[in-house]
Amino acid sequence: MSARPSPATAPTEALRAAPSIPQWARDLRMGAKFAVTGGREGWVRLLLTAVGVGLGVALLLLTTAIPSALAVRHQRDQDRQDYTYGPQRPKAANTLVIGDADTSYHGKDVRGRLVEPEGPRAPIAPGLTGYPAPGDMVVSPALKELLDSGDGRLLRERLPYRIVGTIGESGLIGSHELAYYAGAKNLAPRINGWQTARITEFGPQQPARAESPDPVLLLLVLVVFVVLLMPVAVFIAAAVRFGGERRDRRLAALRLVGSDSHMTRRIAAGEALAGSLVGLVFGTVFFLLGRQLAGSVEVMDVSVFPSYLNPAPALAALVAVAVPAAAVLVTLFALRGVVIEPLGVVRTARPRRRRLWWRLLLPLGGLAMLAPMIGQGRTNGSFNEYLVIGGVLLLLVGVTALLPWVVESVVARLGNGGVAWQLAVRRLQLSSGSAARMVNGIAVAVAGAIAMQMLLAGVQDDYTKSTGQDTERVQMQVSLPRGVPLIPAAEKFTTTRGVRKVTALGTAELADRTWQRGKEPNAATQLTVGTCASLREVARLPSCRDGDVFVSTGGDTDGDAVKLARPGRVLHLDTSNGPDAGRDAVWTVPARLKQARTITGPIGDTSGGLLLTPAAADAQVNRTLSGSVYLGVDDSVPDAHEYVRNTAAAVDPLANAALWASTERSTQFTSIRTGLFVGAVCVLALIGASLLVSQLEQLRERRRLLSALVAFGTRRRTLSLSVLWQTAIPIALGLLLSSAVGLTLGVVLLKMVGATVSVDWPSVLSMTGVGAGVVLAVTLLSLPPLLRLMRPEGLRTE
Repeated sequence: MSARPSPATAPTEALRAAPSIPQWARDLRMGAKFAVTGGREGWVRLLLTAVGVGLGVALLLLTTAIPSALAVRHQRDQDRQDYTYGPQRPKAANTLVIGDADTSYHGKDVRGRLVEPEGPRAPIAPGLTGYPAPGDMVVSPALKELLDSGDGRLLRERLPYRIVGTIGESGLIGSHELAYYAGAKNLAPRINGWQTARITEFGPQQPARAESPDPVLLLLVLVVFVVLLMPVAVFIAAAVRFGGERRDRRLAALRLVGSDSHMTRRIAAGEALAGSLVGLVFGTVFFLLGRQLAGSVEVMDVSVFPSYLNPAPALAALVAVAVPAAAVLVTLFALRGVVIEPLGVVRTARPRRRRLWWRLLLPLGGLAMLAPMIGQGRTNGSFNEYLVIGGVLLLLVGVTALLPWVVESVVARLGNGGVAWQLAVRRLQLSSGSAARMVNGIAVAVAGAIAMQMLLAGVQDDYTKSTGQDTERVQMQVSLPRGVPLIPAAEKFTTTRGVRKVTALGTAELADRTWQRGKEPNAATQLTVGTCASLREVARLPSCRDGDVFVSTGGDTDGDAVKLARPGRVLHLDTSNGPDAGRDAVWTVPARLKQARTITGPIGDTSGGLLLTPAAADAQVNRTLSGSVYLGVDDSVPDAHEYVRNTAAAVDPLANAALWASTERSTQFTSIRTGLFVGAVCVLALIGASLLVSQLEQLRERRRLLSALVAFGTRRRTLSLSVLWQTAIPIALGLLLSSAVGLTLGVVLLKMVGATVSVDWPSVLSMTGVGAGVVLAVTLLSLPPLLRLMRPEGLRTE
């Protein structure tokens, strides 16, 4: 029979023996039991932890659902595609003529389609059960709401149709999309292959060609996801440590009844595990609530339906496993330097100074992972995604590791001051770790946002190109469908409110023979029709009166103009599209021609050719003209752009009114930037909510101390100011540290893509200000609970 170990050697053997899996499970289960059966204090602690973890889990689930939502939006947009660039189809029982009548209202796009079914088997657009009759329309719910409101008065004038139904969810890409289908007639003569077409089905007619991905855009996507998810992970890690001081006192009691130090740590991990599991439930509920709320909000003109937000099962399972596992690991890591004895916890004494060397290894390791890709740019293939993710993660984790050391080092050197200042400084000196944990998430978010802003600012010029449009000369352009009378249309714009200048030009193509598919003419030139004032916008004219014809030379594309402009010569108009499609329309060069010199036109080109005043253009010319009206608009007139669009719709429902811009940006780059802003809004909301929960938890733990101070005569104003200082000092240090790390990461990323290194100081200051603003708002919201806690009755105990 073996001898039983003596009481003195039993703890040593227990420390040395590796716990078995059943022992781990038993200790974790015991800790979870303590969490849910610990009375009122235990329930409050569990609730705070669950809410903090739940907010993080909800955002994680939302993030995992974003790829699905984007895919569904893209698929919905593809399913309703109605453009055909192939050969024109003949009318049949299964054809539909559809015209693009898109517009814009107060900066929001309105998707419009004119439809005319030509047979009983015409394809039905997604979201519709049938087509409206001419003069009627079916609209999206958001458009119906807008038209019924006072804000939609001008848009209602633009859409003079009777609403007879709404578009279903399957025909929309978002809950706030403005869209309509209006019944029309006699659309077939207006088929041109790009704005109006005859189709037999909806959806892409040809599979999209796979384009090689842009390495810089892929890098942007990777960094955006890391930057948005990292603060969430930090908040979850902080939430599982709520109630740390009270928990340590309970663990000391466990040591008193016989548990060893390792067992107490596992029991503490079990409490955190219980909180994280309840947090998963809370997070699921928060996510479902947020999922429904997502259908009623719009951020950066992006909206979704709740059904779009379905997390991928594998990613959702990963969250369900990773969060409890992280709760256990974080708790064990937090207790690694805490000595829990039967009569107390060593943490209540002055803590040992934190070491700096291992904290510096994290950001240095991140820089080492990113360094091999410096100078790679977009010409040397894709960036290594593992090195990118790992490097950015280590740099951002470095913020969370360095901040406690920075806070501890600074507050240890803070001098004397007022009573509020001394209370705050002393509290920070005793528990600098708790203060640093509270602002870790803000610091990480600001560091990532600064780096992303620098990267976006550094590469945006690569995805922005000049349009050649002179916005000082023209502010809006209205493109008229072929065959719309140009001069009467221009006259309507001269009486439109807010329009100060009108230049109307119609263009067509002339050639030496008929335009036939596969048999191009030998010589061709452009024909331009306009009043004398309008023609002077594209050429220098010697003199002009209605009926004159000019040959304009000196431009980029006037080589055949002189050759074709011979008096009496019969030239052929391009009728490949429009009401005269397939017919041979001709125009005879008049006997008298005047010479003109080409100048830069409204759209920035120098196209020469034949210039005709209205009296020199016969009916055949007018039927083939594609007209454009260039407008100078007085932006000081309220809703001037909307009045122009209303006039354009009155001229012709298919007229397209567009604002001019000197530059245009890549849609992919814009989508990534929009996604970053949408994600940043969600992360900031989580930051604010989690900070408020953390602040309330810390106030709850200090309730008795606050009550004692009030009982001894401390003014409430002094205590409130001390709480403000306790928040302001760590956040100031955190923002300084995050700015330094964010600038460093931004510089490295810019060097990786080969962009010029420059600091976008307005963005840096704005991101820092947003972070400080969130903390200030949370502090103000925590003042009412603080005032309720500062009562002498808080000293009562049982």
